[in-house]
Amino acid sequence: MARSVYVTGIDRGDGRQVVELGVMELLTRQVDRVGVFRPLVHDGPDRLFDLLRVRYRLSQDPATVYGMDYQEAAALQAEKGTDELVAQLVERFHRVARDYEVVLVLGTDFHATQLPEELALNARLANEFGASVISVVGGKGQPAESVRAETRNAFRAYESLGCDVLAMVANRVAPEDREVIAERLAARLPVPCYVIPDEPALSAPTVAQITQALGAEVVLGDDSGLARDALDFVFGGAMLPNFLPALTPGCLVVTPGDRADLVVGALAAHSAGTPPIAGVLLTLNERPSEEILTLAGRLAPGTPVVSVSGNSFPTAAELFSLEGKLNAATPRKAETALGLFERYVDTTDLLKRISVARTGRVTPMMFEHDLLEQARADRRRVVLPEGTEERVLRAADVLVRRDVCDLTLLGDVEVIRKKAADLGIDLKDTQLIDPAGSELRQRFAERYAELRAHKGVSVELAHDVVSDVNYFGTLMVQEGLADGMVSGSVHSTAATIRPAFEIIKTKPEASIVSSVFFMCLADRVLVYGDCAVNPDPNAEQLADIAVQSAATAARFGVEPRIAMLSYSTGTSGSGADVDKVREATKLVREAHPELKIEGPIQYDAAVEPSVAATKLPGSEVAGQATVLIFPDLNTGNNTYKAVQRSAGAVAVGPVLQGLRKPVNDLSRGALVSDIVNTVAITAIQSQPTASA
Repeated sequence: MARSVYVTGIDRGDGRQVVELGVMELLTRQVDRVGVFRPLVHDGPDRLFDLLRVRYRLSQDPATVYGMDYQEAAALQAEKGTDELVAQLVERFHRVARDYEVVLVLGTDFHATQLPEELALNARLANEFGASVISVVGGKGQPAESVRAETRNAFRAYESLGCDVLAMVANRVAPEDREVIAERLAARLPVPCYVIPDEPALSAPTVAQITQALGAEVVLGDDSGLARDALDFVFGGAMLPNFLPALTPGCLVVTPGDRADLVVGALAAHSAGTPPIAGVLLTLNERPSEEILTLAGRLAPGTPVVSVSGNSFPTAAELFSLEGKLNAATPRKAETALGLFERYVDTTDLLKRISVARTGRVTPMMFEHDLLEQARADRRRVVLPEGTEERVLRAADVLVRRDVCDLTLLGDVEVIRKKAADLGIDLKDTQLIDPAGSELRQRFAERYAELRAHKGVSVELAHDVVSDVNYFGTLMVQEGLADGMVSGSVHSTAATIRPAFEIIKTKPEASIVSSVFFMCLADRVLVYGDCAVNPDPNAEQLADIAVQSAATAARFGVEPRIAMLSYSTGTSGSGADVDKVREATKLVREAHPELKIEGPIQYDAAVEPSVAATKLPGSEVAGQATVLIFPDLNTGNNTYKAVQRSAGAVAVGPVLQGLRKPVNDLSRGALVSDIVNTVAITAIQSQPTASA
């Protein structure tokens, strides 16, 4: 029988989707196959399940997710009683449970359900499903004492009905009350109570949601602009000098369509970043002239301008009734929600209480989850020299929303702010530095001249060199102002790592700098080295790469079993290339007898047990290798790309190893997710326990 977790509440408006999403995130870190079951559902799209399906790549047939709709449930309960209703829902739940390792159950929503004693129904279903309960209590707009009382009462209610209550969650509480509520509930409840503050960005509708709700027409803007959260509404009626000071970050400007001065003024303020706005909503079915719209599009490309036919007053009434929803079309809200959950919930303790044993398989999603969790556990600062690059800004947005690490972006600060504003990204918690005008420039010039004095570098020359973002970022790492650096989305590998060779240099125990890729296959993670740095390492260098790669693998939770790859296995071949691998294997065994290593060995014998049984029977590495060391860059680079493209593997890297402090290079084709993963890896490498 699958382990089940039942997330429920006591009333509507508790924002429970944050908890449901957070629990799903925890479960998918542990097991590969997580099922979802919603006993009762309203007509229409299920936005949360759509989000879970897309985000976690669920293959579950949507028809199996739902027990029955509320109307059918109410009729069945009225005609045949609660026992029959529960019996049918239990039967449908078990159809899901038998196919999955764990099931997340989404309780009823207490909204127009026509079901008497709905809390008791949720409790009974949880018991019949054999599910443990996480109960959520909404605290928005309530004083601290009311939140505490409701949370205690909810716990007593579910416990008295026989439920195994894992934890309580007080959600959407006033931020200033969070700590005192948490302290007092901890003293009064026998189970953990997590207190999550209200986050306006979660309840704020996006411009796209507003456009859809009002039946508005998009006059200007792109998908990125329409995805912005409308954190506030500012209604234009005053003259421009009085109007501009009223603008607030993330506000949606609502103005009659014939006020071209306010439209242009608001967009000009956005372009200058003072402040960035969500967009402009035109009323009265009026539009500025084509000339004004052309100017508007040039002032703030991508910023949405939408038009409705009504006047400002009824439009305002509709706007204030709208609330943002988590769904598949709002991935940034999902990142914000997960960031809140992970910041205020002790996820390690909650996982222990859920008692879901980790599966032996490691999927790409599990590996990526673990990276973020490890990085978050000991917060570091990572500097990103390519601060004006869109992909880097989007990655920074994810990292900040998920509370993974502190960030410094380098580049022209005004350009960074403008690009961030155009993308709807809030950089208030991110450090921005322009190397050209930074007060650190002279200090770094003197330090670089000192380090490169043997090459004849003067302070004057160094002053020019350190204005380069990669040199500046590397010096930030060297001087302890950042813990690691990630670059390369628009710079070459040489431009990224040359400053590290000159300034940070290699660890005493490392003879060279090398790299690995984490190759995330469907059911495991393999480590490939070296696929990015050293063209043709000799035996001593190849041995060094193997030892470094084993340490990196262990640091990231992959038990190192090293295969030294060649075109022959064991003693079956000879020649200079095979002899190099054989010698490297011997060197590793002599220096590190604790490491499991085999070589020379062919790739198929390294990873396929049936082949290993024939070619190297009895080997503790053959057939189960996790760290695969290639004899040269040509072989390694081509192999990793072939596996990535042909097997659909997720390749995370290259991760540099051997430097005194972490600097990592990105592919110039790196996706936002690649950048997020590489930053997390860099943060982990910089943590005190890191040996990579």
